[in-house]
Amino acid sequence: MAENVAVRVVEQKLAEEAATLAARLADEQVASKMTAQDPSLWGPDAEHEASIRLSWTTLSASSRPLVGEIEALRGELHAEGVDRVVLAGMGGSSLAPEVITGTAGVPLVVLDTTDAAQVADALAGDLRRTVLVVSSKSGGTLETDSHRRIFTRAFTEAGIDAASRIVVVTDPGSPLEKLSTEAGYRKVFLADPHVGGRYSALTAFGLVPAGLAGVDIAALLADAAQAATVLSADDADNPGLVLGAALGAAHGHGAEKVVLADSGSGIKGFADWAEQLIAESTGKNGTGLLPVAVEGIDAPGFVDAGTDATPVAIGPVDGAAKISTTGSLGGQMLLWEYATAVAGRLLGINPFDQPDVEAAKAATRSLLDKPSDSGGTDTPAAVDGGIEIHPSEGWFPSDVDTVAGAVNALLAAAPEFGYLAVQAYLDRLDDASAALLRPELARRGGLQTTFGWGPRFLHSTGQYHKGGHQNGVFLQITGVVTEDMTVPDREYTLGSLQHAQALGDGQVLAQHGRPVLRLHLTDRVAGLAALVSALAEVSR
Repeated sequence: MAENVAVRVVEQKLAEEAATLAARLADEQVASKMTAQDPSLWGPDAEHEASIRLSWTTLSASSRPLVGEIEALRGELHAEGVDRVVLAGMGGSSLAPEVITGTAGVPLVVLDTTDAAQVADALAGDLRRTVLVVSSKSGGTLETDSHRRIFTRAFTEAGIDAASRIVVVTDPGSPLEKLSTEAGYRKVFLADPHVGGRYSALTAFGLVPAGLAGVDIAALLADAAQAATVLSADDADNPGLVLGAALGAAHGHGAEKVVLADSGSGIKGFADWAEQLIAESTGKNGTGLLPVAVEGIDAPGFVDAGTDATPVAIGPVDGAAKISTTGSLGGQMLLWEYATAVAGRLLGINPFDQPDVEAAKAATRSLLDKPSDSGGTDTPAAVDGGIEIHPSEGWFPSDVDTVAGAVNALLAAAPEFGYLAVQAYLDRLDDASAALLRPELARRGGLQTTFGWGPRFLHSTGQYHKGGHQNGVFLQITGVVTEDMTVPDREYTLGSLQHAQALGDGQVLAQHGRPVLRLHLTDRVAGLAALVSALAEVSR
């Protein structure tokens, strides 16, 4: 077994069932066939998509030529005094670089937001030292295109040649490749088109921003290569087979949530990266595994996990965990990719498509074009202090007029073994205290509770919300925009885009019959404080 990656299934019955399943998977040669990019492993309906999505299994070797290119560009930029890296990207384009640089202790400014204040913070850095990495697989990501336009204007206004400060990562033939060539951007890295976004950590999408920021990406690939040897083996002890089997077996017994907590791994933010991988890969056809990223091994949702959840420790095993995974970052990334694909096979779904992601994007575009299509969702049902209460139709009691009462009603609307998703369309830096809502609501509500920053979760758990088990209830937090920002050559501002994203996703969730409660803070600082205070009266 490779030394840099391992899995331990702690709970005895689960370990026995996982061992039996892993042995069957080994007999079926699932690991070696996956590495050989056999698209038939997930059934005929998935075969076309799988045939163009399996190159991630060999990236530890195929991505090596990128190392020299990235190091050369970094040297050029440093010679020009450019050493601050800002990354504009969503989903897999930002989550992997963030965990890679965070683990290495290397600074990287990540823009995966439409919050005007957070974008303004990124612009406030020294532009003379800044390079912008624009990262989009499709080449048409709305948020990322807005960031590119805004930074182009800022560079130009500062007397800087914008084209010389923009580096692009995209798929061959995308609209962004064409635009970049015409604009004369500093460099365009073309990623492997046969790798989906959530499996792209070891492609140019993960390596370019991390390498430019100063990470030793050659070592990252070497760690992945070491793990690849065992993960491609048809062996019942293969950790990828064991982990995938354990997750699949647990789901078969009703544990549809996977609670992820760090237990001293040394990896920073791994659960946030794994969250997209698991949710977007498995959450479809009314089934799937809902990842719940929590604050630590003593957090609500982990230590008190019920029969609907499997606690997984990232790092040395903890007593409350049913499973633990250990190893280097490169090894763990590849481990979880193999295990997620294996779990998809056991769940009978295609782990490489995302059929429900586009609905929220379409609703957002509609609201940007026709704000009147909000359907009255901008008219509050009640106002409590500085917080407006906006419920979706069909579930909200008419006599509720307080924040605490509204949250209690939302929790009461959740079915047994359901979940609560808290979605904060706020500034991830200045409004960071919003993340405290997750453990407090999990403790008081007794539901597995996720937390996501909008709109970044739309490119992550958003697929599961619409395509997975339909037992979620949704708490949106939006806030007043005091200083908005225009987007060059577009008819919308960042504030209107952020607002449309919240309303658009809420509309789609409501169309799926899910209760949605939006709390709008007319003063962000005072509103967050009032919201936390109101939670003292919340219980399920």
